[in-house]
Amino acid sequence: MKRRTFILLSTVAATNLLACRNDMSTIYMRNSSYTDNENIEFTSKLAIPPIIDGTEKNGVYHYDLNIREAKHNFFKNILTDTYAINGTYLGPTLRLINGKKISINYTNNLNETITMHGHGMHLPAKMDGTPHQKIAPNTTWSARYKVNQKACTNWYHPHTEGKTAEQVYKGLAGLLIIEDSESQKLDIPKEYGVDDIPIILQDRFFTSSKQIIYSPNMMERMLGYKGDTFVTNGVLNPYLDVEAKEIRLRLLNGSNSSVYYLGFSDERVFKQIATDNSFLQKPVSLKTVRLSPGERAEIVVDLSDMLGKNIYLKELNQNKIFIKLNVSKKASKITKVPEVLTKLKQYSLTDAVNTRKFVLSGRMGNLYINNKSMNMNRIDEIVPVNKVEIWKIYNQKMMMMGMEHNFHIHATHFMILERNNSSSNVLENEKGYKDTVYLAPGDSVKLLVKMSDYTDNKTPYMYHCHFLEHEDRGMMGQFLVT
Repeated sequence: MKRRTFILLSTVAATNLLACRNDMSTIYMRNSSYTDNENIEFTSKLAIPPIIDGTEKNGVYHYDLNIREAKHNFFKNILTDTYAINGTYLGPTLRLINGKKISINYTNNLNETITMHGHGMHLPAKMDGTPHQKIAPNTTWSARYKVNQKACTNWYHPHTEGKTAEQVYKGLAGLLIIEDSESQKLDIPKEYGVDDIPIILQDRFFTSSKQIIYSPNMMERMLGYKGDTFVTNGVLNPYLDVEAKEIRLRLLNGSNSSVYYLGFSDERVFKQIATDNSFLQKPVSLKTVRLSPGERAEIVVDLSDMLGKNIYLKELNQNKIFIKLNVSKKASKITKVPEVLTKLKQYSLTDAVNTRKFVLSGRMGNLYINNKSMNMNRIDEIVPVNKVEIWKIYNQKMMMMGMEHNFHIHATHFMILERNNSSSNVLENEKGYKDTVYLAPGDSVKLLVKMSDYTDNKTPYMYHCHFLEHEDRGMMGQFLVT
């Protein structure tokens, strides 16, 4: 079994000790095994999830996904029990085209009920895959809709009431890549698996017999379940052979509760070209990108000067590596990220017709939004369609203490107007459309939100913290779009 060392503290006191500061030097050290691992042998090739373009039938593109128990080789000659989608861990990448009708068909071959949510997708409430759209064992549920959003990198995962964290932890997740005419014309890397690489970042605990263990105690349910072993696309200590050119990495923080600060081992500058739900208007040059659970970032790193050399993608606070890139090939095609990527539709404060306030808090081991825990039978907000609103989110400290959270809104994409009461605190790489926003202890954000296209007087969407242990403990609410 895994070894853990705990100091017995009150939940609030422990939260204070482990909470991150609100700056880019934040450090979270749960386990002393976090060390620089450049000397580890990277002998396992990075798995590239197979990409599915769908099978066209009568004008609808079908994606058939089988969810099942499986066994996966994280460790040589050892099989680990997992949940998987069409494989042995995680699922395939689904490539969707804006404007096309689709049907994602989820067949549940597990012995427990699940749901499957299209995180970041703009779609009708009945197709959202929330706890209301249950998939019983040995049944199939289909999310059918017309793709209706700009190019971006989204993902799919369970959203089962009280079970989301465990089901994701066991392996149920995959990417949804949306392409449109604009993305296809840009001079950026776009050959999937060659210079356009999907990267699903996770951390896991394994037992001494190399089995995945999901057994959070009370403190870990409050602070989040953060594993001591990094897993990238289902592979431990992976390498990937790449060309000496611009390489695009589609980064997803697919962990349950860890916040990652990502950069390269030689501290080189890279360009972020997209956030959760859109390209940025212009590339943003960075050395570090922060991703909280559920957030995505597309980055382009220029490796044209690295032929014959290696470079590592690292989690900088833990000084630990997710992947080793071997720049072992000459460039077969040269790209150059343009200075302008897109033109985003902008709204202003004067467009807003309403302001809503959401306070994230906890006490006595329970987690709340606006002092309420999730109730499937309660609608918390009624939101009018096609109206611009301001949503203010507060991560409330308790007696100078607090914990990290983020905030995810289903079915729409928002702009961050302010962080901690100032627009100057909004990072340049946060200025695209997003669906998930990070809040350090005591943080507040002001969002510009517009629900469009879809209404339903009975079926709700969700808003919630995407730290999965927090979501499962009730930090979630429901809203109708009418």
